[in-house]
Amino acid sequence: MKVSDIMSHEVVCISDQATAKDAHLLMQDRGVRHLPVISETDGKLVGIITHKKMISAVIHMLNQYGAGALDRKERKTTITELMETDFQKLTMDEPLAVVVDYFIDNKLGCLPVVDEHFKVKGIVTSSDFVKLCAKLLQAN
Repeated sequence: MKVSDIMSHEVVCISDQATAKDAHLLMQDRGVRHLPVISETDGKLVGIITHKKMISAVIHMLNQYGAGALDRKERKTTITELMETDFQKLTMDEPLAVVVDYFIDNKLGCLPVVDEHFKVKGIVTSSDFVKLCAKLLQAN
């Protein structure tokens, strides 16, 4: 099996010009925990923002500025200040045996799937592996 067999094709992405508030609302509205960040100029993947990172950032803002300033601070904080830029990317034909080891060894929640031009084609999450496991168990 390969990445294309289990990846989610409908990926919610966010622009590198967005704010922390934009990411916070998008995650809430769409019910996602991972947002690939794409360049507004060329559409290439430039980073990833996770729910865990957002929670950490919001708590830090609350502690440092107080609840009254949280909304204003989120609107002034750019997504590029929060996003991870050092992360593994997958291709659609990557073998799942390699990917699962990467998830386990690095305790990741997601890995973006890109084409040869670094355009986002999908995302693989730990939930995708749980769904695969459920399918395999039901097949037995």
